[in-house]
Amino acid sequence: MTRTVLAIDIGGTKIAAGLVDEAGTVLAEAVVPTPTGDAEQTWQAVADCARQVLGDTSVEAIGACCAGPVDIGAGTVSPINITCWREFPLRARLRELATGATVELAGDGVCMALGEHWLGAGQGSEFMLGMVVSTGVGGGLVLGGRPYPGRTGNAGHIGHVIVEDDGWPCTCGGRGCVETVASGPNMVRWARTQGWQAPDHADAAHLAAAANHGDKIALATFQRGGRAVGMAIAATAVVCDLELAVIGGGVSKAGDLLFDPVREALADHARLSYVDQLRIAPAALAKNAGMIGAAAMALRADI
Repeated sequence: MTRTVLAIDIGGTKIAAGLVDEAGTVLAEAVVPTPTGDAEQTWQAVADCARQVLGDTSVEAIGACCAGPVDIGAGTVSPINITCWREFPLRARLRELATGATVELAGDGVCMALGEHWLGAGQGSEFMLGMVVSTGVGGGLVLGGRPYPGRTGNAGHIGHVIVEDDGWPCTCGGRGCVETVASGPNMVRWARTQGWQAPDHADAAHLAAAANHGDKIALATFQRGGRAVGMAIAATAVVCDLELAVIGGGVSKAGDLLFDPVREALADHARLSYVDQLRIAPAALAKNAGMIGAAAMALRADI
């Protein structure tokens, strides 16, 4: 009999749940916005989303990923972008969804990398970084063909590599993180400081459209953001001896506007012989990478 698991991806903007089989096929899926209220309201949204796809189906395993930081040992999460969850006991609460089910929990960046490694752009790569450039900037590592969560579950959190010593304050409490330069909202924010004229609701997609029409400020913004991403990848590559970086997320949909300056930065900064062939690829699984990675944790004994 084909095994099916419940996979859940919890982010600051949306919560997604799906039933996923051993081939990585998403058999049923539900997506709801992440509430901005209290801890229990947010949990209820997770539970409701999961129950939408479960219906009468019984599962023996749940794989879940969440924005971080996470504490895998304790089974708790304290996402920067879900401020009502601080040391929230997510693993214990997930057990309420399916009596007797095992629960595997990881950071969303690790699961994005694992999903791309299993079924996406990272297939065949043993040493890779998965990176999401979107409302925030996150990432995870696959080393030796296996997800590498690190001591607490937060390894690969590339969004908080420092690329500007005197840069803007970051939500993490630091300053000059790549997220302050390359996340969608911060790119729009910087473009406005340079005189970019756009509606109040403008986002990274509007910025990309302006750049594609030759707007010099928009082009400069993508050049700045892309180089920051490339610098962060270069730093991670030399530490972890990487062969591939897979980039997904909403900002990556800008294509060469982002990827060209990323590659330029790598050419400038990843010069050591063991990383000078580092490849960059767009993510292949789009919005489902985290969910599929979470399912892989629950399905596959080899990871």
